[in-house]
Amino acid sequence: MGYYTILGLTREPFSTSPDPAFFYRSSSHMQALTRLEIAIRLRRGLSIILGDVGTGKTTLARTLLGNFPQEDGFSFHMILDPSFESEYQFLLHLCRLLGLRGTYKSTIDCREAIEHDLFQGGVMEARTTVLLIDEGQKLSGDMLENLRVLLNFETNDFKLLQVVILAQIELLGRIRRLRNFVDRAALKYIINPLSEQETADMIEFRLRSAGYDGAIPLFADDAVRIIHQFTQGYPRKVALVCHNALEALVMHDKTSVDRSLIETLVHDESRWVHEAVA
Repeated sequence: MGYYTILGLTREPFSTSPDPAFFYRSSSHMQALTRLEIAIRLRRGLSIILGDVGTGKTTLARTLLGNFPQEDGFSFHMILDPSFESEYQFLLHLCRLLGLRGTYKSTIDCREAIEHDLFQGGVMEARTTVLLIDEGQKLSGDMLENLRVLLNFETNDFKLLQVVILAQIELLGRIRRLRNFVDRAALKYIINPLSEQETADMIEFRLRSAGYDGAIPLFADDAVRIIHQFTQGYPRKVALVCHNALEALVMHDKTSVDRSLIETLVHDESRWVHEAVA
């Protein structure tokens, strides 16, 4: 029996998997999500979403996909890890993502095939092709240059390929040096961590989404305050601490996560961080 069953939950509330059902829509995440959807529907080309590790970029991408439920005219493709050894491998992989099954022996062959497919789909079939790239900080200079070239494929009215790059902040310094690339970005947005109130709301949202219907909050206000101070409002860290807190709640046969319980967990977690650094 899982701890969540004992607490009256129907499922795990604080998994760190990118499940859109548990995506808490903070003001920052909602702005990113709304602006992304607008940019894609208007076919504006390149969108760049940056955020530190654990700010919810991957879950944001999965939620974005859910905002286009089997709609005619949208074709989404996702690259989870853009660690390609060469530009040819990258372009060939993109050909395969698009369903192109020809024999392409060079980067030029790949680009020509992609351009033909994008024109056929975007103009002749009124299809919007969207490429989502997660872990975008792994994109090499050659990959970014190839994306810049692909973004040149356009009609008088719109871009034939919509590219969404989700990356850690470290990508910012590199793309700033690629002026011809940054200038093509229709949307540039940095996701912020959660405020203390948003941290409290996220915890409550996840618990309710997991089936909790109790009248008494599982997390006391002062416990939430410490969680926010320790995690600095990063959703993944919040989820990890809360998962550990609920486990401790069951183990110690307590009814709510209070200040002392969280202080103990934070102290133990801090030892791992400090000893690892040392």
